[in-house]
Amino acid sequence: MDNFEEAESVEEPGQEQEQLVVTEEIRSYIYETAKWTKFLSVVGLVVAVFLALMAFSANAIIDGLALAAPGNALVQMGTAFLTVYFLCLSLMLFYPSFLLFKYSNAATTAVLYADQENFTIAMKKMKSLFKFWGIITIIILSLYIFSFLMMIVAKTGGAA
Repeated sequence: MDNFEEAESVEEPGQEQEQLVVTEEIRSYIYETAKWTKFLSVVGLVVAVFLALMAFSANAIIDGLALAAPGNALVQMGTAFLTVYFLCLSLMLFYPSFLLFKYSNAATTAVLYADQENFTIAMKKMKSLFKFWGIITIIILSLYIFSFLMMIVAKTGGAA
C-alpha cells in the first residue's frame, strides 16, 4: 500500500487569511450588552413564571369573571382555553429569555477571560434568539395576510 501523508495547508505569501479582531472597545460593548441582556432575561423569566402560574389559576380567574361580568366572552370560552393561552404565552416568553440568559453568561465569561469557546457559544445563542423571533414574525405576518385575504373573500362573497 502507498503511504499517504496529510497535506498541510500552506499559505502563499500574497494570500492572507482574514481574521476578525475583537478590540477593547468591542469587548466593552459586549460586556455592557451582556449586563442588559441578563437584566432583560431575568425579567422575562419572572414574567414567564407568573404567566404559567396564571395558567394554573385559570379556574379562579374564570370564576371571578363569571361573578363580575357573566356575559364576558372569556367566561364563555372556559378554563381550558385560558390555561392553554397562558401556557403558550409563558413558553413563548421563556425560550427567548432563556437564550438571552445563556448569551449573557457566555458573553460575560468570554469578555472577562478572553475565552474563544464562550464567545462562540454567546454568538450561537444570539443567532438562535434572532432566528426564533424571525420565525415568530413570519408566522404572525402570515396570519395577518391570511386574515386579510379571508376578510376580502368574506366581503366579496357577502356582496354577491
